[in-house]
Amino acid sequence: MNEKQPLLARGPVVVALAILCNMLWGSAIPFINLGYRLFGIPSGETATQILFAGCRFFLAGALTILFTSAIQRRLVRPKKANIHMVFKLGMLQTVTQYVLFYIGVAHTVGVKGSIIQGLNAFVSILIASYIFRSEKMNMLKWIGGAVGVAGIVVVNLGGSFGGAMTLTGEGFLFLSMIAGACSAGTIKYFARREDPVALSGWQFMLGGAIMACAGFLLGGRLRPNGFAALAVLLYLALVSAVAYTIWSVLLKYNPVSRIAPFMFLQPIFGVVLSLILDPGTQVPLLRYALALALVCASIVIVGRGQQVGED
Repeated sequence: MNEKQPLLARGPVVVALAILCNMLWGSAIPFINLGYRLFGIPSGETATQILFAGCRFFLAGALTILFTSAIQRRLVRPKKANIHMVFKLGMLQTVTQYVLFYIGVAHTVGVKGSIIQGLNAFVSILIASYIFRSEKMNMLKWIGGAVGVAGIVVVNLGGSFGGAMTLTGEGFLFLSMIAGACSAGTIKYFARREDPVALSGWQFMLGGAIMACAGFLLGGRLRPNGFAALAVLLYLALVSAVAYTIWSVLLKYNPVSRIAPFMFLQPIFGVVLSLILDPGTQVPLLRYALALALVCASIVIVGRGQQVGED
């Protein structure tokens, strides 16, 4: 049976690539914070943060198109009839999701933002099931999603949950999460008619250009402090280029619920990388071991729910 499956639908390949994507995404937040320090961006300068993000995503799109075009020995671009897909994805996945995300992070107290973002995997499954109708929801998927969310909560135990909820804080983060989940379903739908790599690259360039221009017009300015700052920006661009391109291709060949639970691994990878970058950081290892166990259980349970839905 495996012989007849596309390579990117085979279990070991899906698991390895999904883990790679979320390992890269998990590394993004520590490197974004490092980038802020190297570029001298204060936490309250939202315009400069949006400019920084716009430069990152524009560069990510350019790298995606450049590398893919070099491999295929032709300029990779969407068909003329499908250019509207680039605009729709650019506005939804890059502009809407990340403008809301950066503003929300700047106005959210404590660890509530991490928990809201941690819901992304579960919400992606719900939207795929109830809005895009690309798969069926069942009890195992509900249970697996709840277990994964519990893992995110365990990761953030001990943080500050204080402060009232605000529209520009928790509200924007929640809307960002919805935009991200909707973009997953949109990519899967568009990938039936267009190359997901071409869509990824060009929508990043479009969305990144819009964000960079908006950030600059709002007064944002980037002042890199040496080569290290530019190296961090390049790394973040590569994270987006590699992770989102692979994720888009995985979505083309697999149900959302088969790969979305791996998103629960992002905060685990983020903590591990933080430990590597700052070995003096004190981390409750038992708590994170429990969180990892819950996330792994979530992946297995949702995966079983997907198999049951196919039977």
